[in-house]
Amino acid sequence: MTIAKIIADRRAQDIITCDAETPLSEVVSLLATKRIGALPVLRAGKVAGIVSERDVIYCLADKGRECLDLPVGEIMTSPAVTVEPATRIDDALALMTRRRFRHFPVIEADRLVAFISIGDLVKDKIDEIEQEAQALRTYIAS
Repeated sequence: MTIAKIIADRRAQDIITCDAETPLSEVVSLLATKRIGALPVLRAGKVAGIVSERDVIYCLADKGRECLDLPVGEIMTSPAVTVEPATRIDDALALMTRRRFRHFPVIEADRLVAFISIGDLVKDKIDEIEQEAQALRTYIAS
C-alpha cells in the first residue's frame, strides 16, 4: 500500500499551513487552536520546512520568550523531509522511525498535496492487520 491510499479523500486546500514570515506566536496559537502538533511552512508557495511543537519548545528553551516574535522560518526544521503519494507506507514508517519524525509533507510535481502524521500511517497498518485477521477467521471457519 502507498501514501496515495491514505490521502485519496483529502483535499490539498484543506491543509493547514503557515508562511515562513509568520511570527512564531501566531503559529503557536494556530497549533493550539487547531489541536495539531505540526504544520508545513511555505515560502513562495513551496514547502520550506516544518514547524512542530518540539521546534517551539527547543526555541523557548534556547532563547526564552523573545523567540515568539521571530518569524517561524528562523526556527522551523528545514529542509523538510517529504514523501510522494507513490511512497510505500512501510517505507514512510521506517523513515519516520529512523529520523524520529512524526509528520511528512506529501509532495507531487513540486506541490504540497497532503500532510500526514505517524497516526495516519499506524491507523492504516492496524486496519490492514484487522482485515487480514478477519480473512483468516473466515477462511478457518469455511
